[in-house]
Amino acid sequence: MSAWMYLTAAIVLEVVGTILLKLSDGFEKWEWGVLSIVCYSCCFLVFAPALKVIPVGVAYALWAGIGILAVTMIGFVVFREQLGFVQLACIALIAIGAVGLRLTTTAAA
Repeated sequence: MSAWMYLTAAIVLEVVGTILLKLSDGFEKWEWGVLSIVCYSCCFLVFAPALKVIPVGVAYALWAGIGILAVTMIGFVVFREQLGFVQLACIALIAIGAVGLRLTTTAAA
C-alpha cells in the first residue's frame, strides 16, 4: 500500500474517532468512547508507515487539516453546529493549505 493510502486511512480513522468521541457525550456513553479509542489507536498504526515516505510536517499538516475540514462539515450537517464567517474563512485557509501541500509534495509510493 502506498504512503498516501496509509495517510488517507489515518485521516478517515481520525475523523471517525472524533465523531465517536462526540457521540460518547463526554464518555457518558462509554461504548462510543471505547470505539473512539480503538479508531485513534488504529489511526496511529496506519499513520506511522506513511511517515516513512512523506515528510512528517507535510503528513501531519494534511492529517490535521483534512481532519479539521471533514469534522467541521460533519458537525455542520449532522450535529447542526454553526460557524461564523470568520471561522469559515479560517477553515477555508486550512483547505487551501492542505491542497497546496498535497500538490507540491512528491513522495515515493
